[in-house]
Amino acid sequence: MPGGLSLSGLGTRRGRAIVPTVRRLARSDRVSSMRYLHAMVRVRDLDESLRFYCDGLGLREMRRIESTAGRFTLIYLAAPANPEAEIELTLNWGSDEDYGSARNFGHLAFEVDDIHATCAHLMTMGITIHRPPRDGHMAFVRSPDLISVELLQKGAPLPPAEPWASMPNTGSW
Repeated sequence: MPGGLSLSGLGTRRGRAIVPTVRRLARSDRVSSMRYLHAMVRVRDLDESLRFYCDGLGLREMRRIESTAGRFTLIYLAAPANPEAEIELTLNWGSDEDYGSARNFGHLAFEVDDIHATCAHLMTMGITIHRPPRDGHMAFVRSPDLISVELLQKGAPLPPAEPWASMPNTGSW
């Protein structure tokens, strides 16, 4: 039925007529053939972006497409634990377009085994921890192209630890 409605069962008796019971289908029942593919992020420098996403966060390159006719490169990255959920890095060759602060995008989120160790590793790479994991559960960093990346501790939060417990927020995320 239109509008995500469905007739279910015989309904209820009102007077002599049986009035069908109408129920609203769950949103997931309306589009059963949809499958998540990827989130696309425009980048300015592939080497710098791959250093952040692969060397810093541990994502793996799944495939690469270079189009000389379209003058772009697409690189698909994924976390080892769920390679079906990809991030597409898009480099438009020769573009000097300002992508802004990317605040309209929101953020990417990754679960990590040890948020303190992950943040320490990123700091050794010169990456700013904008929202440190003071609570042992959540941190934010930003990619070279200003995409906010949320890091979430797998399972229960880790106990508060230095330098994170006393580290202030830096900039915006």
